[in-house]
Amino acid sequence: MTVAWFGWIATAVQTASYFVPSTSMLKKTQAAAALLWLAYGIRMGANPVIVANLIVGGAALLTALRTRNATTNSPQFLTRPETEATLSGD
Repeated sequence: MTVAWFGWIATAVQTASYFVPSTSMLKKTQAAAALLWLAYGIRMGANPVIVANLIVGGAALLTALRTRNATTNSPQFLTRPETEATLSGD
């Protein structure tokens, strides 16, 4: 695979991220695109591309994890009406 293909594939994945149905999937798709751009930067020896995509990919992964943890640890999760009924034995 030539170096240019990494760039074209990264472009396609990055563009596809704008069409995913959820924020969680958006962040994962953007992280995947950043990894492809990182591979492109490494193969090209382009330090700005490498550093930029380490930052972007890291931010996408961290915010995806933070969003997931916030959702599963949310007090609202424990206080939904159907959950209260289940917990009280009704």
